[in-house]
Amino acid sequence: MPLAPSSPRPAAPVSRALCAVAGGLYLVIILCGVWSEGVARAALVTPGAPEVTARAIAGAPMLWKLAIGADLVMLLADVAIAAVFLRLFAAASPLLAPLAFALRLVQAALIGAALLPLTLAPSLPPVILEHAIALHRLGYDLGLIFFAVNCVVMAVMLVRAGLFGRVLPLALAASGAVYMAGSLTALFAPDLNAAMQPAYALPLLAESGFCLWLMARGLHRPRAARSTG
Repeated sequence: MPLAPSSPRPAAPVSRALCAVAGGLYLVIILCGVWSEGVARAALVTPGAPEVTARAIAGAPMLWKLAIGADLVMLLADVAIAAVFLRLFAAASPLLAPLAFALRLVQAALIGAALLPLTLAPSLPPVILEHAIALHRLGYDLGLIFFAVNCVVMAVMLVRAGLFGRVLPLALAASGAVYMAGSLTALFAPDLNAAMQPAYALPLLAESGFCLWLMARGLHRPRAARSTG
């Protein structure tokens, strides 16, 4: 019993450090993911015009490789942040934290496997190149189905932890709904998927807010700690 009051004290700085690490990893994931898919590949891939895409890739092979490299960095950060979140939330959510960890790993595995056809893209004829890019998008959409469930699980864990209020968990849960709807329409109702694209602004805002919150909490030090430093 005398040891009980002192046990939470050493845990506080560890939690702050883990939050800072999680925030940094989240920033890497967001920047690499947006740049690789939304900037680099978007500049090279012309939907419905495989010949144009093939010429663009042949003219900028390094940009194509850098996009794949950014995806690999993103996936490594995803695996790392899954472990950090498992450590952060295991005490408050002993069942949900491992579930979130597993869902994020499955997502990373599927998206990683979907990168394989892209590595062959510069040497593929246009018709096969179009199928390779389509296969990558299919793998990405499959991975986001698992990430959609992860978002909802994370939202529940945040509420249980009592650290994030209500707005951020609700935004993350809504992001999960957007990811799920976007992936399902891409897989089963492609004509509806185009209408889903503006909704992806919500996950970007929600995850960016979560990232900033984690970094701010990780870098914040209580006044007592500052005065002693």
